[in-house]
Amino acid sequence: MMKKIFTLALLAVNAVAFAQTPNLNNSTKPTPVERPVDGYYKKTNILSAKVTPYANLRESDVMFSKRVWREMDLREKQNMVFASPKGRLIDVFMEAVMAGELTAYDATSTRDDVNGDEFSTILKPEEAMSKFADSVLVPIFDDEGNQTGTEVKPGEFNADSIVKFRIKEDWIFDKQRSVFEPRIIGIAPMVKVKAAGQTLDDQPAFWIYFPEARQLLVTKEVVNRRNDATGLSFDDVFMKRLFASYVVKESNPEDLRIKDYALGIDKLYESERVKKELMDREHDLWSY
Repeated sequence: MMKKIFTLALLAVNAVAFAQTPNLNNSTKPTPVERPVDGYYKKTNILSAKVTPYANLRESDVMFSKRVWREMDLREKQNMVFASPKGRLIDVFMEAVMAGELTAYDATSTRDDVNGDEFSTILKPEEAMSKFADSVLVPIFDDEGNQTGTEVKPGEFNADSIVKFRIKEDWIFDKQRSVFEPRIIGIAPMVKVKAAGQTLDDQPAFWIYFPEARQLLVTKEVVNRRNDATGLSFDDVFMKRLFASYVVKESNPEDLRIKDYALGIDKLYESERVKKELMDREHDLWSY
């Protein structure tokens, strides 16, 4: 009898010990630790910013219109914010393109799109990325380590190699509002093209439709050298014209670029002439 009672007591103790033993197979995941705020306040204004739309424009109200192409060199002091390692403009574009949030358009000239900037052909994300790097031949090996052939793969993309952007814009006088203003249509990163062992002039890698990109740019803060609390976005910089650029082409019957009829320092003079002509046109609209 005593032996039976001892056995039952031992079984009860083992059952309690088993119930208190943690289940190693169903261990709970550690609670994620909240990341501390890098500072004393959260920057939420720029993340929730909305695009300020353009004023409505009717064709019948357009009294004057002129299309201009500009180039923006990031090596100029005023444009260095676009090449800051803390927030490069090209990184903003490529992250969005690769994520499918932004569309890249082919800049190749075709019969229907002579200049290649009319947003006629959509590029896949991997096609857009391949525009930045030279292709390399990579050997293919079999299971035994023998080379069976080669395949072409794009090289590594270096964001620092993008030092220029081309801007396509229209200068419009709206007689309804009596306003003469520029409206950016597209922006393209420029790449150096190599052919027959020679480096040719910079060419657009692809085009980004600016009205679509504004939804993205308005939430990306620009790094400011003098003040970390400006709250300026890339969209603000473009809309407020806080960048330096030079004109490379204006609309003309022959579709000529400035470099097609001007050389050396004369290209700079011609660029300044186009700028001054636009400013003078606005000035001449008013009488004092």
